[in-house]
Amino acid sequence: MYTVVGTTKTRTARVLWMLEEIGVAYTHEPIPPHGSRVAELNPSGKVPVLIVDDTAISDSVAIMTFLADRHGDLTYPAGTIERAKQDSLTQMINDELDAVLWTAARHSFVLPPDRRVPEIKDSLKWEWDRNLSRLSDLLGDKPFLMGDKMTIADILCTQCLGWAISAKFPVTPQNLRDYFDRMRARPAWARAMAA
Repeated sequence: MYTVVGTTKTRTARVLWMLEEIGVAYTHEPIPPHGSRVAELNPSGKVPVLIVDDTAISDSVAIMTFLADRHGDLTYPAGTIERAKQDSLTQMINDELDAVLWTAARHSFVLPPDRRVPEIKDSLKWEWDRNLSRLSDLLGDKPFLMGDKMTIADILCTQCLGWAISAKFPVTPQNLRDYFDRMRARPAWARAMAA
């Protein structure tokens, strides 16, 4: 049994969705970042945290990779070319989508007011559009980013697209909007958000 610590309005949503997709039992502690329980498990105070056999694992991508490898679902086998492509895609999304959105969030409300540089958002939106255009080309008309198989990259990407829409970062390529709608229509997504 796994325990997931963190609220659904954070990157914890990725882990909850992953667990629902692979059909694995878990308990959920909806604790916000920097709560005392979170700080006990992860000194940075960040969520999500996955507790496995009395061990805390942090970072949503590391957790999803662990779960995929452990349960043999939403991933390609380690050591295969397909897995290398999947890992490359996952890191690209983490670097080119998640990092841009996180930088915008830090300069909107995370950093102390005297450390924020609101003007950076124009540059980030330019970078976002450029990165999203490449992702749109990569997706093309495929059902999932890797083709016919859903992987952890799809969970990561969809969560980033939802975050972008909330943060008023445009998602203009129609194929990405359609992809987002398809992914968010999955029953596992609805179950995860109800957790």
